[in-house]
Amino acid sequence: MADGPRLDVPSGGPRRFTGFLRLNPDSVGAFAEGIARFLGTGRFLAVQTIIVIVWITLNVVAVNLRWDPYPFILLNLAFSTQAAYAAPLILLAQNRQADRDRVQAEEDRARAASTRADTEYLARELASLRVAVGELATRDFIRSELNRLAVDDSGDDGERREKKQKKKRDPVA
Repeated sequence: MADGPRLDVPSGGPRRFTGFLRLNPDSVGAFAEGIARFLGTGRFLAVQTIIVIVWITLNVVAVNLRWDPYPFILLNLAFSTQAAYAAPLILLAQNRQADRDRVQAEEDRARAASTRADTEYLARELASLRVAVGELATRDFIRSELNRLAVDDSGDDGERREKKQKKKRDPVA
């Protein structure tokens, strides 16, 4: 075999650009969201409009200050550069928002499933309580039973009195 570097093993040498380009994805995402929020405000549109009006006015009216004559190529380049940087930042912010929305939707689904399970449990408990209450004696049932017993007792008392009176009359029996 040759004594040269092995091609199947990554080189352990110093990294040139990767060390320089290591960025924290969360901080980049937060920066992108900040830029996207700013680009979507009326304040940004108003400031940009004022800058464009001043730019065009100075290049048309002020003869001594013309740095970008009529076709306004430099202004167009500035807009293109702004759009080139703004579009990926806005997309990055949208992706982060989509991730947050997906997590929120999953949490909502889990909460809804838990709420549904709790509701079904409570419905079963309520049904069992209704069955148990149906087996309990109602006020009307107790009243009718007490009335029936009162009638039976009054009939039994009458018989007892008659027997006692009979015993008093006939002590021999």
